[in-house]
Amino acid sequence: MFFHRQELQYAATPTAPDAVYARKLQEVLGGQYGEITVALQYQFQAWNMHIPGKYRDLVFGIGAEEMGHVEMLAIMIAQLLEKAPLGVTEDAVQDDPTVAAIVGGTDVQQGIVAGAGARPVDSNGNPWSGSYITSSGNLLADFTANANAEMQGRLQVSRLYHMTDDHGVRDLLAFLLARDTMHQNQWLAAVEELKAEGAETLPVPSNFPLAQEHREVSYQYLNFSDGEAAADGSWAQGPAPDGLGEFSYHEGATTTAEMPPPTRPDVRFYGTTDMPNVVEKVAGAAQDALKKE
Repeated sequence: MFFHRQELQYAATPTAPDAVYARKLQEVLGGQYGEITVALQYQFQAWNMHIPGKYRDLVFGIGAEEMGHVEMLAIMIAQLLEKAPLGVTEDAVQDDPTVAAIVGGTDVQQGIVAGAGARPVDSNGNPWSGSYITSSGNLLADFTANANAEMQGRLQVSRLYHMTDDHGVRDLLAFLLARDTMHQNQWLAAVEELKAEGAETLPVPSNFPLAQEHREVSYQYLNFSDGEAAADGSWAQGPAPDGLGEFSYHEGATTTAEMPPPTRPDVRFYGTTDMPNVVEKVAGAAQDALKKE
């Protein structure tokens, strides 16, 4: 059950309108690593979680907070557009040829479609996609993905911070940066707690029988590049993080197999093969006559 309280977690009031910056903010609202993604990612992880208790409560709680961040950014974008000029002006491209070439002024759909409001899209107008969400049911995999999402999101907000001098916008971004700091640390702490409790460990999924994989190649670093420095990394020698094997370094593959012959799918896919065209036509007609699927 959800209730909405008509107040914000933090102030979201710009000093002045800025249609171009409103478009830039769309990235951290509706982009791959934006607030819509993390809000729904955490909610789906909680809905799909198989165990009660602290981890489920954690994910539900942060998911709810992230919905508030969606709201703050949407309101900020709407306010940036409120008194912005409808057309493209010199100010709208900020006299910057790079911005003018890439951005070209305002997101016209913010005006035409949304009536000077935010949209569930990224900074190029690509619609937000549910495919951005990671919710696997494996907490170690999901919490690691969550940490990455918070890292990517904080990286983008950090860049956006330096793209404006608006005090109100920067104030909101400074708050979001701080919360991203917390969330990065929170997910990494949860990962370590999962491992310490033995609920999950490496390699994910840790309850898959290791005997059923080809263990002889489980810890081999195979160098498929002409770069040589990778051999100096800890991933090429010494104990693996899962504590179950020792890394080794190899130039190229340690296994090989013959290439199988080309496939020959049903002739009614009409791909070009080494069979004579007339033979394929006859074969297709015969399969249709026999109602062969």
